[in-house]
Amino acid sequence: MLDLAPSWYELSARARIAALLDGDSFSEFAGPEMRMMSPHLAQFDLPPAFDDGMIVGRGQLDGRAVLVAAQEGRFLGGAIGEVHGAKLLGLLRAAAAMQVNVLILFDTGGVRLQEANAGEVAVAEIMRAVLVARAAGARVIGLIGGRAGCFGGGGLIAACCSRLIISEQGRLGVTGPEVIETNKGVEELDASDRALVWRTYGGKHRRLIGSVDLFVEDNADSFRQGAFQLLGSGAPMELSTLEAEHARLARRLARCSDARDAQQVWTRLGVRDPSKVPDMSAEEFIGLVSALPDVNHDAR
Repeated sequence: MLDLAPSWYELSARARIAALLDGDSFSEFAGPEMRMMSPHLAQFDLPPAFDDGMIVGRGQLDGRAVLVAAQEGRFLGGAIGEVHGAKLLGLLRAAAAMQVNVLILFDTGGVRLQEANAGEVAVAEIMRAVLVARAAGARVIGLIGGRAGCFGGGGLIAACCSRLIISEQGRLGVTGPEVIETNKGVEELDASDRALVWRTYGGKHRRLIGSVDLFVEDNADSFRQGAFQLLGSGAPMELSTLEAEHARLARRLARCSDARDAQQVWTRLGVRDPSKVPDMSAEEFIGLVSALPDVNHDAR
């Protein structure tokens, strides 16, 4: 049967919010009419955006109140600058004060090079704000499946979230393939090898190694269902939560640290035929994951 549900990968940030939340429930904070634009881009002859590529507001998901932030990957690759970062930071501080759950729709290549210092500071402040919001009782759920992926400072922020959802089209990492190749050479990572890049950064690999908590199909309905599911799960932000996550990472390092390719990692995680993973449908892959006890965890 032909899937007519809108592709999350293809949607704009505003369309993702509209598809994710209950109809007409979204109320935007600091919208385009306020023209909160970057003060730095004009120096580089770059056109600004009235919302600086970050949409924030509140709404409802199946009747449940949530705060929402969505990055627009079509504007400078969703890069994080001063205003972009300040809007997300303000939303997270509100979440902590109000104890309201947050959904972050990631679509970013990382810090905006044209305002790198301001962007780096923003990332650090946002990471702290995510943890403060979690400690206050709010869940922070990240959704990854956009064109730009979730890299650089965005990847660091995602790692601080309570839970993460990803599609096969989603990519998650800190340093992107082109940057690694430029600094370490093609022997370290061939950025032109798209199959290698997706095996290393793509949604299936990230789900198998436990970097994300839920793998969904590339459509808005699946992301909506996944967000609702994860809003009701997750360990509280306590010392025991961090200790459990550190223990999980230590086990993964002990098992896979000398692996040279994702397929070797998958074999050690119990996948019988790793060569078939890239061609699996989302339904087949979700079934595979459910049968691998070492992949499923409840640490974050």
